[in-house]
Amino acid sequence: MTKNDAYIHSSSEVSEKCKIGEGSKIWHFSHIREGATIGKNVTIGQNVYIDKDVEIGDNCKIQNNVSIYKGVKIDNNVFIGPSVVFTNDVYPIVDGWSDKKIVDTHIKNDVSLGANSTILAGITIGEFTLVGAGSVVTKSLPSNCIVYGNPAKIKSEDYRKE
Repeated sequence: MTKNDAYIHSSSEVSEKCKIGEGSKIWHFSHIREGATIGKNVTIGQNVYIDKDVEIGDNCKIQNNVSIYKGVKIDNNVFIGPSVVFTNDVYPIVDGWSDKKIVDTHIKNDVSLGANSTILAGITIGEFTLVGAGSVVTKSLPSNCIVYGNPAKIKSEDYRKE
């Protein structure tokens, strides 16, 4: 494990085979699996699960009770609200499951995911997109929009164009 001046609470389980960037903080009862890469200045709240080979960029904030499964890539400056869940299998079943069923999901720079949102496998969320609390994101989303609902629908475009 590469600590690089990171703070890791003693109750957290962090694999020796992951990378944690400088200035990052991992709080109570979190679990970081082997192969995970966590960027600089990332805050990981309590009871967060980060699966094998997940990539998280710099300056992200991951609130309590979040689950991020293998196949998810999160870019820089992303806010993930409490109890957000990412899925990684479009058709989950118990019998015959393998890593071959994992479908990649990509959260681009400067996205905010509201509390209790569910992000289904195989989508991309564009830069500067805001997902409202409790939303279920079932399709890829463009940049610069506000979405909410079940299923999440675009409610406003041109949210934060530079």
